[in-house]
Amino acid sequence: MENLEEDLTCSVCYSLFSDPRVLPCSHTFCKTCLDNLLQVSTNYSIWRPLRLPLKCPNCRNVMELPPTGIDALPTNVSLRAIIEKYQRDNEPRPPSCQEHNRQPLNMYCIQDRQLICGLCLTVGQHQGHPIDDLQAAFIRERQTPSQLLARLSDQRWAQVCELGEQLEQEKARCEGLVRQDRQEVNQFFQTLEVVLARKRQAYLEALDKAGAEVSRAYDPLIHRVKELQEEQLDLVSLGSSVEEEDSPLVFLEKVHLFRERVEEFMKTPLPSVINLSVTPRAAEYLQQRWPAVTIRSLEEAPVPKVSCCARFCWPEEHKQ
Repeated sequence: MENLEEDLTCSVCYSLFSDPRVLPCSHTFCKTCLDNLLQVSTNYSIWRPLRLPLKCPNCRNVMELPPTGIDALPTNVSLRAIIEKYQRDNEPRPPSCQEHNRQPLNMYCIQDRQLICGLCLTVGQHQGHPIDDLQAAFIRERQTPSQLLARLSDQRWAQVCELGEQLEQEKARCEGLVRQDRQEVNQFFQTLEVVLARKRQAYLEALDKAGAEVSRAYDPLIHRVKELQEEQLDLVSLGSSVEEEDSPLVFLEKVHLFRERVEEFMKTPLPSVINLSVTPRAAEYLQQRWPAVTIRSLEEAPVPKVSCCARFCWPEEHKQ
């Protein structure tokens, strides 16, 4: 198709041939292009006025034309026919029907105000509807855009603009309410967090006091047990040295001293084992007392006084 268009293009104006004329040298050009060339040629011509000189733009041959000029040249009828067919084939085709494939939309349904094809009218949903040809429908509907534009009056535009402003204002108002509620929610729960943190701290302080009671109860006993362990280790070391003594005099002196220390150590009372009970236990207390706490009564929510109750357990040796 591109090669064909090139063959149908004038070498002077580079457009499709318009009224193609054939020169005696058999080259073809547009009549308008030849008229322009002839006018330039005659302006500088020294030829006889009864004959008009013309040089072919392609082969450069000079030929004489009669006084009638380009009109005397024959028309390239075959080339003109080819150009006309080429132009018809390249004209934009009307859109095809979406319901009936490849059927051109060449009619206008007056009832539905739609472009339709022949099948739409005969077997389709527009069967029996009044129709019109495209040109008549075009003439009738030609004023429709201006009529529709008239409906889009300044008053309508003002109403739409005012509506847009109202919507923007309402949106801003609602967004302000949301922001206000967000602040209220944050403040409300921050207050709850402060109260809960205070209750938690009070409970932890009560447990710290209970932990201090545990330390006061057990630390002296543990310290005493460690002293007894160290004393017993010293006695074991002393007994080993007595066993290794070879001198009767020295041995008897040491064994007497060792006997007295062992008897004194065995008479020393052992510390009691204290079994402390922490009351109330946190899990039980919270499950029993805090489910009844409401947000309103959160400030008065109970925090227990944790205490340690001691029970004494004596070693079997001490009981005997």
